[in-house]
Amino acid sequence: MVKIRLSRYGSKHNPHYRIVVADARRPRDGGYIENLGHYDPRKTSENFLVVNVESAREWLKKGAQPTLTAKRLLKVSGVYNQ
Repeated sequence: MVKIRLSRYGSKHNPHYRIVVADARRPRDGGYIENLGHYDPRKTSENFLVVNVESAREWLKKGAQPTLTAKRLLKVSGVYNQ
């Protein structure tokens, strides 16, 4: 199954996440199919959430399943508002 999920990067005590499309069998920070955007949970800048809305909608149409956190972030960015 293909999932839309978060992949962590950044240094210790400074988390940043990529919103990626990946095979469910891959490790969290392993290889991914496509990068859809990024998220900074500490909100250190004004663009703490960036999502490529068109690509995200295409992957959802193809059957990709978002995790709970990824789904919440996609809702905030307007992917589900059509």
